[in-house]
Amino acid sequence: MFERKIMRSDMLRCALCADAPCSAACAKLDPAGLLRSIWFDVENAAAARMTDSNPCIDCPAPCEAACVRPHQVPIRELITRLHADVRPQLDIPFPEDEGRLQTELCGVTLENPFLLSSSVVVSTYDMCSRAFEAGWAGVCFKTICSFDIHEASPRFSAITGDNGSIIGFKNIEQLSDHSVAENMEIFRRLKENYPTKFILASIMGQNDAEWEELSRLCEENGADAIELNFSCPNMADGGLGSDIGQVPELVERFTAAARRGTKLPILAKLTPNVATMSPAAEAARRGGADGLAAINTIKSIIGVNPHTYISAPAVHGMSAVGGYSGNAVKPIALRFIAELGQNPTLHGMHLSAMGGVETWLDALEFILLGAGSIQVTTAVMQYGYRIIDDLKAGLNYYLAEKGFSCVREATGLALESVSDTTDVLERDTVIFPRFHREKCIGCGRCEISCADGGHQAIRLNEARKPILDGKKCVGCHLCVLVCPERAISSGRKRITKKN
Repeated sequence: MFERKIMRSDMLRCALCADAPCSAACAKLDPAGLLRSIWFDVENAAAARMTDSNPCIDCPAPCEAACVRPHQVPIRELITRLHADVRPQLDIPFPEDEGRLQTELCGVTLENPFLLSSSVVVSTYDMCSRAFEAGWAGVCFKTICSFDIHEASPRFSAITGDNGSIIGFKNIEQLSDHSVAENMEIFRRLKENYPTKFILASIMGQNDAEWEELSRLCEENGADAIELNFSCPNMADGGLGSDIGQVPELVERFTAAARRGTKLPILAKLTPNVATMSPAAEAARRGGADGLAAINTIKSIIGVNPHTYISAPAVHGMSAVGGYSGNAVKPIALRFIAELGQNPTLHGMHLSAMGGVETWLDALEFILLGAGSIQVTTAVMQYGYRIIDDLKAGLNYYLAEKGFSCVREATGLALESVSDTTDVLERDTVIFPRFHREKCIGCGRCEISCADGGHQAIRLNEARKPILDGKKCVGCHLCVLVCPERAISSGRKRITKKN
């Protein structure tokens, strides 16, 4: 299921175009959609949709000529590999029925678990409308407030991978720059035109009265639930944003204030800029919250220019600590969701998870740790609303393959395997690496890493193939991780316990 046959590295030159020329040039397939399925880990679902015959055989590949990088992306080869390598190993046909994706948030029905998180991607009526049309179940509208918001320019920066894709993303974005009245009008229009879609209203007040009033207004104008923003790192001045989320007493107080203004479900959005999230989460429950949302962005600095000595984004000679997001923060987000999911005091509260979700598999990891809904922003900023197709297709295929009838059946299944201490781990077995010599190119990366970062257990023979010294190997698997050809995997075991 999870041993991918085709990797992102096989298509790094693909630009994931809008209105892709490759698809326009093909009369039989949607090459762009198939390539996107590889990028977003949906190769099984994509292969399951293919016909018995491969139309790429004997095709002159006009798609490759039409590519914005002509003949630099092996489109025909990648589609052929989907058909020849992936399709024959599938266990089930493509599940056309998406009913198993339906779930709920605090009793409110969601057509699928995927929401857009409170941010620039859901800040206008038009943006929400296009997201709904694309297939997102709902939106958490950009945080509504009564403040005078005036943004800086530029306000984004990023850490990128080898192909230019964003790994980590920093923003110094603030809250909605529309008035409360303007945002209420947007809610009314959205609910009138999209009555089955879910509107989660993110709010931030300056005092008890504002939290109560904003929650009341959101309910009156069509919101389905309220999210309390106790976590924005860019709105901390004057005791706002993450400054509140770090003080459980304030979380409880302002949650109670919002609860006085509405009967709708309330989620408290918590900050990751703490050692543990449970104190604030428990305070939110005491204040009347029905669920929790986590994580918001992490306080960060990205880069320092070696010539100007200013970090990014630079705004007229100055910069500031901002919020870090993107796939790089997912391990931190998973850790916090697991903490909340394992806390018995929070049992029964809905967990809406976010933090680095880019593919359906990212989303599934949060679900397995207790999340009931998933929120996404940074991936949409990079790839667009269209990724909902891949999120839904991948998760739906997984649930069908595993025999799950709904998302809820998978929720929390991984929690028992997670411990907050390594003391519980078995330490009497060494699992040796296994070298797949037919894949090995003799680069010696495993030897270098083992010598300088491990236990000097690997050497290359005369044919430049790795040889393992079992007396020295401790089974750390550093070599497995650094191999550029994925030619090393887990092998045989050795019991080290002494009687």
